[in-house]
Amino acid sequence: MFENINNTSKKKLGCVYLLKIFYTQKMSILNLIKESFLFAINALKVNRLRTILTLLGITIGIFAIISVFTILDSLENTIRNSFSSLGDDIVYVQKWPWTPPPGGEYEWWEYLKRPVPSIKEFEQIKKRSEKAEAANFAVSTLRSVKYKNKTAENVIIWANSHEFEKLRSFELAKGRYFTPFESTAGKNICLIGYEVATNLFKGIDPIGKEIKIQGRKLTVIGVIQKEGKDILGGGGSLDEMVVIPVIYAKNLMDIKSENVNPMIMVKAKPGVTISELNDELKSIIRSTRTLNPKEKDDFAINQSSMITSSLDQIFAVINFAGWLIGGFSILVGGFGIANIMFVSVKERTNIIGIQKALGAKKSFILFQFLFESVLLSLVGGSIGLLMIFFGSLYANTKTELDIVLTFGNIILGLSISAVIGIISGYAPARTAAKLNPVEAINTTF
Repeated sequence: MFENINNTSKKKLGCVYLLKIFYTQKMSILNLIKESFLFAINALKVNRLRTILTLLGITIGIFAIISVFTILDSLENTIRNSFSSLGDDIVYVQKWPWTPPPGGEYEWWEYLKRPVPSIKEFEQIKKRSEKAEAANFAVSTLRSVKYKNKTAENVIIWANSHEFEKLRSFELAKGRYFTPFESTAGKNICLIGYEVATNLFKGIDPIGKEIKIQGRKLTVIGVIQKEGKDILGGGGSLDEMVVIPVIYAKNLMDIKSENVNPMIMVKAKPGVTISELNDELKSIIRSTRTLNPKEKDDFAINQSSMITSSLDQIFAVINFAGWLIGGFSILVGGFGIANIMFVSVKERTNIIGIQKALGAKKSFILFQFLFESVLLSLVGGSIGLLMIFFGSLYANTKTELDIVLTFGNIILGLSISAVIGIISGYAPARTAAKLNPVEAINTTF
């Protein structure tokens, strides 16, 4: 019959035959999955109370573990964003170090004896540093700010030299920044934060208006764009601040006192590493303070990486604790699914026997119960994720913390649910698949 068919045609017929076999097998697998899925859905519908109780266990488990991770992620992002305003290329010359030296302890009794940074040292850095792009001298204190009959209490008065805008990124919603002359002359002018402007000037344009600090009048020349609250309360946000020239600050505070936290902010030039800048600053400050080579540094050079490295360790421990706490909740939910599935197998032993007698393979029975288990777990996990989502929306209206259920945590929650479903359902499904059809049909309860 095929004698007159050339080799090319034979190859084509062979390919068609192979594709037909593959397609038939593929459809068989799809039918197996479809039938198993339908059996699982039917079983869940018939046993509604059992389904609800089983869902409750896995829902609580997923809610516990993913809510912990969601809050931790939101907290970590907020804290890191608060510290990001410090700048990766900026160092802070201060009296007190932010963290103890590596492998050492925080020798506060030694730090207590140190002098505070001074204007003189700031001027020397500006004059002698070759690796600094800009330097800023800053002091701060808390004062009441008044406008007519309105008062804002405990406002941070942050006094800075003119270079402040080069080291601290911010935008002005209205007005302008200080001119070099206004800064060096110590003019009685100021920039105010969003919250200060809102509290003192509701519905009024603040530009050109005069506020009072300790009875002294300052003219508002700019309003800083809203930045949002700093969760750490460490002055990272400018919303509740009044920024003034540091020369004028001498009228309001003792800028040589430790009480106003004097510090020198120094930004590295492009291409200059923080380590190189630190070495140069140490040399300049030591020579300005006439420290001999054997004497220790009596100042601290701080940078944001000191804190972020500590945060990495802290959040690693907290994440481990989150897995531990959430893991127990998931374990309880998994045992709940396994128990319910064993009960389900026992109740449907006769049906399993009939299915096997009619030609159902072990794989069909196995998939049938696995699908039921995984479906239970995924539905329970999805309900837990929905609870977290709506809970986060509510929490955002009540707290300053921006809580967001991330896509990563959604995938993590569903993945955990699927894995728990497979693990919890495998033993009952395997037990069902291994039943003898004759014994299963004749089993009575």
